[in-house]
Amino acid sequence: MQKIAIGPQTLMYPMPILLIGANVDNKPNFMAIAWCGIANADPPMISLAVRKNRYTLKGIIQNMTVSVNIPSRDLVTEIDYCGMVSGSKANKVDVCKFTVFYGKLDNAPLIEQCPVNLECRVLHILDLGTHSFVIGQIEETHVSDGCMTNGQPDVDKINPIAYIGGAAKQYQAMGEVLAKAFNIGKELVAKE
Repeated sequence: MQKIAIGPQTLMYPMPILLIGANVDNKPNFMAIAWCGIANADPPMISLAVRKNRYTLKGIIQNMTVSVNIPSRDLVTEIDYCGMVSGSKANKVDVCKFTVFYGKLDNAPLIEQCPVNLECRVLHILDLGTHSFVIGQIEETHVSDGCMTNGQPDVDKINPIAYIGGAAKQYQAMGEVLAKAFNIGKELVAKE
């Protein structure tokens, strides 16, 4: 297959779509974000790339906390809205009818309707250019009781969605199971 060079781009497929939250001037606000990832295992940390002009970043800096809310496919309309509208111009909590709660950290607003919520204490904010790179240590994880199987979070019950950039610019649901992790590769180990 011939390859076509298209220059440096941020093409990562798929990207989880999240609703991150912060209190901005003591009011909860949320924004949609897809540029994120796991940053460390012990202690558990997450990374978020937030455009520097975003209203939510103001609250992250004010409180040095952030919530990471993993929405289900039922919230696709609210996700898109939270990615298009600034909290400086609208009360997203009211418009989206989010039920906000607080956990271990007093100033990291969480969304009850999201099946998974992570409360994070911000450890580092690095200026990268267009974005601030936020590293948050996960202080607590909340999972809706209906999204558990045998005491563990169940991705099929959580129903997370992904953002697909590039030409598509769309949200997609999780797909079919292809193979068991740490198992299918044994076929190649056997050929060593």
